[in-house]
Amino acid sequence: MTTVSSDLYPVTRLAAAREATGAAGLDALLLTPGPDLRYVTGYDALPLERLTCLVLPAEGEAFMMVPRLELPAAEHSPASRLGVEFVPWDETDDPYALVAARLGATRRVGLADRMWAMQSLRLRDALPGAEQMLAGTVLRGLRMRKSPAEVAALRGAGAAIDAVHAQVPEFLRAGRTEREIGKDIADAIIAAGHATVDFVIVGSGPNGASPHHDLSDRVVREGEPVVVDIGGQMPDGYCSDSTRVYVVGEPPAEFVKYYDVLQRAQQAACDAVRPGVPCEDIDAAAREVIAAEGYGEYFIHRTGHGIGLEVHEEPYIIEGNTEPLAPGFAFSVEPGIYLPGTHGARIEDIVVCTEEGGERLNHRPRELVVV
Repeated sequence: MTTVSSDLYPVTRLAAAREATGAAGLDALLLTPGPDLRYVTGYDALPLERLTCLVLPAEGEAFMMVPRLELPAAEHSPASRLGVEFVPWDETDDPYALVAARLGATRRVGLADRMWAMQSLRLRDALPGAEQMLAGTVLRGLRMRKSPAEVAALRGAGAAIDAVHAQVPEFLRAGRTEREIGKDIADAIIAAGHATVDFVIVGSGPNGASPHHDLSDRVVREGEPVVVDIGGQMPDGYCSDSTRVYVVGEPPAEFVKYYDVLQRAQQAACDAVRPGVPCEDIDAAAREVIAAEGYGEYFIHRTGHGIGLEVHEEPYIIEGNTEPLAPGFAFSVEPGIYLPGTHGARIEDIVVCTEEGGERLNHRPRELVVV
């Protein structure tokens, strides 16, 4: 059986998801491979065109439809601890019809948020009387509030990505391309204990003004700021994400000026974290500092996003989100300032709301790092 922490993926999640399903007025959840299925069962199933689907009725016994060739993997996964019946299907079977036959009459079902359209449409045809909803509306309350084991997993992910940022100055120098630097960083992410590299952003000079730049063959030049935003998924499924800014040589004076503003904005947002504070207030705390210094129009994205089994999940730290923070909420705090065609900067830490306030899970220096 795959080694997995019973605290990280407790068997009680199945019952909690069932209760939430009934409370939401749904007859069942239908969870295909992806973060929803992994959250409820611990099973990191392969996303295939062949249907793997946990069927979790609000009333009645849960079962998992599994392609017969995937049955050994399912039986050796953490899902085997749940007492859920595995229902294998053969290549000539119609698994959607089998789901419908076993589930019976339904009025409303919740589909995994990341379910392929091909599968959702086939399920719609197999269950023509059932209104389809997003399973995320049922699971969001559970997934947002991280357990102590989940926080520990995110803490480990944060330490791993911090270890990579500690090495970045070794990779950065004038004359190297973003792509060359990015390859070294990607290798370091795996070496630091991640199972996968989710993204490597190396934005040098004007490319730093594009928040989701990625990599290019542009050569880093002396005196240029470089935005490095990196993250991956750990073997336990939980994700890392952190951004720091570096400069090769003497930084431009204008950049130094607004980088100081950015530091103060990020600190203000982190200081505002505590239970009961609306998510939008964390966004406002950062945005007010930046706007007061005349850079408001250059802060072009939300202040943060939730993180867990996905790099981006709820809650989102943005104006209009009045959801009050609660202990266990984990999210990024990452204000940015971007001057088009010139340069940009972003400082990002993962923060967990605690009973007392907020705990940062990233600990690399937030000052501008001169290489």
